[in-house]
Amino acid sequence: MHRVNINGLSVAYQLTGQGPALVLLHGFTVDSRMWKPQLDSLSKNFTLIAWDAPGAGQSSDPPASFTINDWADCLARLLDSIRVKQAHILGLSRGGILAQEFYRRHPKLVLSLILSDTYAGWKGSLPDPVPEERLAACIRDASLPPHQFVPKYLGGMFTDSATEKVKQELADIMFEFHPIGFRLMSIGIARLDTRDILAKIKVPTLLIWGEEDKRSPINIAYQFRDEIPGSKLVIISKAGHVCNLEKPDQFNKIVKDFCLSLPGK
Repeated sequence: MHRVNINGLSVAYQLTGQGPALVLLHGFTVDSRMWKPQLDSLSKNFTLIAWDAPGAGQSSDPPASFTINDWADCLARLLDSIRVKQAHILGLSRGGILAQEFYRRHPKLVLSLILSDTYAGWKGSLPDPVPEERLAACIRDASLPPHQFVPKYLGGMFTDSATEKVKQELADIMFEFHPIGFRLMSIGIARLDTRDILAKIKVPTLLIWGEEDKRSPINIAYQFRDEIPGSKLVIISKAGHVCNLEKPDQFNKIVKDFCLSLPGK
């Protein structure tokens, strides 16, 4: 892991490979380790940057005032520190919401967007009262010990056919969740509505969805496809919310083919 100090926060990140920059943004119960299949495979074609967002993994917990805008600006500072001037931005679940806000605030840094199993904020994609119900559960569950926390969230990440090996790999990462980070990330996305961003996206955009996603159902994928001009949707069959782990070979090929097809890559 590499580290950089950004506004008093120690931010950890993985950096590997060579080629065009591809930034990997994780979800809110995990950290950069969720991208292991991508770090292993896609490093042949890309310079991969996978951070532990403040409040996750080996990074510091942010202050209580931290918002989605602060995470986006922190990411921009990280890229500047390693002299990345433009990158493909790939975000899954909460990482996809951050990718949208990052594009809103720092569009010149974004070569393309890859949004996977995500939301236009919970408020922008889920019907009432689901966003507030999810938020209440997250705030309550943030205080649970890991052995109680992990089973509550692990089941919604995969299809019923996912292997025990891949479930255990994710469970091991989730076991080290940050209560403060999880709480702040939940607050940050629950009442957020990014639908105003979608129609204004002008960079090539790829949508990747697990067909059997239980947390971000497939109808949300169609919402994104219909609202982002020129976006392309690829659905991975027999995959759930964390499709990059459940179907890594398919996921990697989809990402690679998309990024390498773009002018300037």
